[in-house]
Amino acid sequence: MDAAPLDLEAYFRRIGHDGLREPSLPCLEALHLAHATRIPFENLDIQLGRPVRIDLDALQAKLVRGGRGGYCFEHNTLFAAVLGRLGFRVDTLEARVRLGAGSTRPRTHMALRVLLPEGDWLADVGFGGEGLLQPVPFGGGAHTRYEDTCRLQPEGRVSVLQRLQAEGWADLYALEPDPALPVDFELGNHYTSTYPESGFVRTLTAQLPAPGVRRILRDRTLTILRGGEVEVAEVQDPEDLLRVLRETFGLDFPAGTRFRSPDFQPSRT
Repeated sequence: MDAAPLDLEAYFRRIGHDGLREPSLPCLEALHLAHATRIPFENLDIQLGRPVRIDLDALQAKLVRGGRGGYCFEHNTLFAAVLGRLGFRVDTLEARVRLGAGSTRPRTHMALRVLLPEGDWLADVGFGGEGLLQPVPFGGGAHTRYEDTCRLQPEGRVSVLQRLQAEGWADLYALEPDPALPVDFELGNHYTSTYPESGFVRTLTAQLPAPGVRRILRDRTLTILRGGEVEVAEVQDPEDLLRVLRETFGLDFPAGTRFRSPDFQPSRT
């Protein structure tokens, strides 16, 4: 684990947490919900041509003091550091995303296993608008929090996180059982943020869940899910994109900021 200084008070202010600070399940649940609903999931540095760093100093500068968000390697590295400083026992795990996948994907998702007297719990504040609001127990069957029912289903040597949807159980990702090392996530982070065919290189995204609502922006399409209702809006131009980022996700960029994606040029006929 990164031994860099961690400003816990600044982190707690960032997520609006003023409650428990002990290695317990109620504390884990409170921190998870606060982090997942206050710090957006986004890949905007990639779309600005900036490198994505996952050392603790850089994460605090960006996600805590800078008011920004990030993706799984950033969110869960920071969250693991916070939990570790509070006395939690945490394993960092790799996973293969299955949501929306037409073929087997590389292990480019990071999640956490938190070891508690009540058993082991999956914590993941870095899966975006479709991710967990609160932890899910390993081997505990279906687990419902707010409007979400999820479970970890054994499949050979991996555990598959699934969410119950109208048409049945849907796979989100498959977790490897063995803890991974920081260098493994450095490799995954480099691939995810620089490989030309990576979804994070090709598509701009910002996402933010909360109880009862999930907000997901992909390129020019903003989707807001509230229960069974779906609201879709199209971003009109680069300045409208900056407005959506600011008003919907709390991400403030200077006027005139331009991202690699989406392409607002009119299509040629």
